[in-house]
Order: sequence, then structure tokens, then C-alpha cells
Amino acid sequence: MSDTVLVDSDLAPPGSVVTLLRRNPLLAAAAALGLLLVLLALFAPLIAPHPADAGSATHPLDTFLPPSLHHLFGTDPVGRDMFSRVLYGTRISLAVAAVVIALSIVVGVPLGVAAGALGGVVDTVLMRITDIFLAFPALLLALAFASVLTPSVTNATIAISVTWWPWYARLARGQAASVAGRPFIASCRALGLSPARTLLRHVLPNSLTPIIVQASADVGGVILTAAALSFLGVGAQDPTPEWGLLVNQGQAYFTTQWWLVTFPGAAILLTALVFNLLGDGLRDVLDPRRVVGRA
Repeated sequence: MSDTVLVDSDLAPPGSVVTLLRRNPLLAAAAALGLLLVLLALFAPLIAPHPADAGSATHPLDTFLPPSLHHLFGTDPVGRDMFSRVLYGTRISLAVAAVVIALSIVVGVPLGVAAGALGGVVDTVLMRITDIFLAFPALLLALAFASVLTPSVTNATIAISVTWWPWYARLARGQAASVAGRPFIASCRALGLSPARTLLRHVLPNSLTPIIVQASADVGGVILTAAALSFLGVGAQDPTPEWGLLVNQGQAYFTTQWWLVTFPGAAILLTALVFNLLGDGLRDVLDPRRVVGRA
């Protein structure tokens, strides 16, 4: 048998991408905004009108300036430009989300696919370990792990990753168990393919669609969790321009200097909304049953 990957027709999304995007303008808008956020993160050093102020640089003459043409989002208690800090915060938040989701997929998906396709003792052991992590709220567990580590963006990323992979393991397990019962997988076994080759070449590729959808939707959740950890003091530390930390620093001045909380808070809200809409749109596009239902 050749190495061609067998893909069940029930799992293959019909129609062209352009046609599907035309049918779902909300997905197209979310994808455009998501791409814009990524570009802002990549080119922040070129776009930001002021440096993000590495170290503890202060500007005593520019403290608490309201939004203006020179400082679009105003300035903070030590005179740093809020627009530049929020813009650099985009880079930090998206990087944290990308690392957490990548680690979660690398750890969770192989474990879930192995459990779902092999079943038996392997399934029981792996899923019971997964259930231990899922028994605790993700934010509470991440907070517990981050609290025993030195507060930093890196350690907050590690803490979130430890709590995030079980969701992908559980999702991949359910999808792999479904795929493993399909006729083309039975054909692979009848042809004498090894379990490892069947898993890697046929079960795994046919289990990726819900993983892709979940990953896009999880970007917002990871950013919210990272912002919560920084807000509580166990994540990013000053002078790192992380959105949750910016909200924490501005909360004491909210009634008089409203911009200190409003702009980083709006950035968190907008980013989470965009990637949630992107995940919902991808679910519509990649689920052939929904596409057929609209045809």
C-alpha cells in the first residue's frame, strides 16, 4: 500500500475556500481583523511612535496626559506612552497564546489520538490522568502553578500550558475514537498496516479538523487567562507592557484617568472577540454537515 493518506469523505470540507468565505462574511471579517492583529504585533517596533520603555525609564513631565494627537492613548503614571505600550502588548499576548496552544497541541493531541485509537488500558490510564487536570478550573489551576514560580511572562506561559493540554487530549481522543471505527481504518488493519502507521498516516490527519477550530477559538481564552494572571500579580511584571498588567496598574486611577484601563481592556476584549468569531466561523466552514445544510 502506498503512503497516500486516506481521508474519509465525511470529513472533507466541500467547496472552495472563496465560496465558503463569501457565505460567511463574519468569518472573513474576523480573519481580516486577526491578520491585522498579527501584523500589528510583528511590526510594533516600526509602528509605535514611542519606545515601550525597556527598563524603568520615566518621564515626569508627561505623566497622566490625556489622549491627544501626540499620545493617542494618553500616558501612564510615569509618563510612558500608552498607545505604544498597548501596541507592544499585542506582541506579548499573541506570543503567549501561540506558545500555549502549540505546546498544548504537541502534548495533548498525540496522547488523545493514542487513547482514542488504541483503547483499552492505554485509553483508561491516559484519560484518568487527563481527568485529574480537568477536575480543576483552568484559571484556578494556572494560578496555583504560577504562584509557586517566579512571576514572569515565561512562567505564566508555562503555568497556562500545563492546564491547557488536557482539553486537546480529550477532544483528540473523542475524534480519534470516531475515526478509528470508520471503514477505511478497518481496511488499513486488513491490509496489515502497523498500528503506529495507521495512527500517524490515517487516524491523526482525519482528527485534525476540530483541533484547528479549537485552537483558533482558544487564542482569546489564553489571552484572557494570561491577562488575569498578570492582573493578579503572578504573571508579567513592570516594565513589561502586558495588557493584564496595564489594567492592574491603571485600576487605581480609573475614575480620573480613564484611559489607563479603557484602552488595554478594550484590546483584550477585541482580541478575544475576534478569535472567538474566527473559531466559530471555521467551525461552520470545516464542518461539512453545516455547509451541506446551508446549500
